Amino acid sequence: MKAVLLTILLLVISNCFMTYAWYGHLKNLSHQVWFLAAVVSWGVAFFEYMFQVPANRIGATALTLPQLKIMQEAIALVVFVPFVVLYMKQPLSWNYLWASLCIVGAIFFVFRG
Repeated sequence: MKAVLLTILLLVISNCFMTYAWYGHLKNLSHQVWFLAAVVSWGVAFFEYMFQVPANRIGATALTLPQLKIMQEAIALVVFVPFVVLYMKQPLSWNYLWASLCIVGAIFFVFRG
């Protein structure tokens, strides 16, 4: 159980960096050339991988690969929605709820015995 909790924590941190690397440039560097945005995003993504790689190595000791992947996708959605609403200032949509329910279904099926 300790490995799973540590994996979740590391994946949450990793996904914060990932989400910012993937989408933050749309707000902060939209006036810059795409190449500069890509280089800055790569720099941010370095920190994503510094948490994601250990998370996956630790998680692989207690979870199957499909469980690890579905967990990562669920965490990505949990991180993405607040990012979109709070940082990017875009309105909350019912589509977020429906997407979340699909992920919850995926979690159920991948973790059931």
